[in-house]
Amino acid sequence: MKTLLILRHAKSSWRTPDMEDHDRPLKNRGDLDAARMGHLLSEKPLVPELILCSTALRARTTARILVENGGYSPDIVQLNPKLYLANPSTLLQLIHEVPDHLTNLLVVGHNPGMEELSEILTGAFEVFPTATLAQITFETDSWNQIKSKSGSLKNLWRPKEVFSE
Repeated sequence: MKTLLILRHAKSSWRTPDMEDHDRPLKNRGDLDAARMGHLLSEKPLVPELILCSTALRARTTARILVENGGYSPDIVQLNPKLYLANPSTLLQLIHEVPDHLTNLLVVGHNPGMEELSEILTGAFEVFPTATLAQITFETDSWNQIKSKSGSLKNLWRPKEVFSE
């Protein structure tokens, strides 16, 4: 069995409107939500063995904060420029390349790709506000066997629904 965790990056700042999209940082709320998701993963426990992450600053920062607050080694984070604003077919291709000895994978990326990937894999559409985390399981021993509607959405955590201010 394989577990895929899909995380949309946390809330980013638009304070500097002329800044390149790739370089936008997180807002304070984004920092807080990323930390909360890190704690949530360690409490469940859903420890990722590998984190594939977009190279965008907001995604990298989300992954770093999540790792720090989840108690994971930063060595499990692999940055990949193909994940920046990736479409579902690119995301699925990268998932298929994951070594089969790994059971738990976390992908940190962007919308609309995260929502669309979740829908393709599970057949259910869910809205992914920033820092939303989905847990999808597959009855397979190979990442390469993951395809449309082969997964089950086990959990979906949206920060505003999970954490009361």
